[in-house]
Amino acid sequence: MKTFIVIGAVNAFLAVALGAFGAHGLKDRLDAHYLEIWKTGVQYQMFHATGLLVIGLLFGKAAASSLFSWSGWLMLIGIILFSGSLYLLSLTKIGPLGAITPIGGVCFLAAWILLIVGAVKHF
Repeated sequence: MKTFIVIGAVNAFLAVALGAFGAHGLKDRLDAHYLEIWKTGVQYQMFHATGLLVIGLLFGKAAASSLFSWSGWLMLIGIILFSGSLYLLSLTKIGPLGAITPIGGVCFLAAWILLIVGAVKHF
């Protein structure tokens, strides 16, 4: 589905931009601990941007399976919650924001399970 290809490409673009911003714009503003947290957010955003691209490509070959649709939306929600909370934690140093991160991680896990089930069912 074109939607997931576009969402995946936008997130890949943002991951590159945020990675560059972290490496160049934040390296002298954040201590090493928070810079590592930022990098983790960027890394997981890129992993799941790639996952969204894959879902978009598979979606068209699997008769618009709802398994792939749910997988894609869960990956996007995971990016927002997981990577977004890490970006905010890095910039604000507000510790309770870290409690949001695992919710995004669960979304990622569920998305990958749905992708596996969809692939087994449709291919």
